[in-house]
Amino acid sequence: MWPSEGQGGSCVADCLFCGIVKGEIPSEKVYEDDRVLAFKDINPVAPVHVLLIPKEHHSDVMEAADRDPAVLGHLFTVASKLAKELGLSEKGFRVVNNCGKDGGQTVFHLHFHLIGGRQLTWPPG
Repeated sequence: MWPSEGQGGSCVADCLFCGIVKGEIPSEKVYEDDRVLAFKDINPVAPVHVLLIPKEHHSDVMEAADRDPAVLGHLFTVASKLAKELGLSEKGFRVVNNCGKDGGQTVFHLHFHLIGGRQLTWPPG
């Protein structure tokens, strides 16, 4: 198991994104409410690249679907709101979730990438 993998709960000590939620690690926030935090990715792949995370720790989408499915809907609602605010809704954008090691997940705290501002290609990689 990776650090913080499979450890649902409020916050996990060794989790990078829990550190951001607690304010221990700096981030460039673009949105925050009582359940979700969104901030700019430090390694953007497009002009707009925002990460959306639940404030409560869920290691991945599978765990969140079992423990708190409502947070998944809320994350997509926030993604839609941000796409409009960031000028992505007219031309298009992508919302991506990597789940598990083979899915490309490197931080085991549920997160979605909101990516846009350029023509995106398929397959992604």
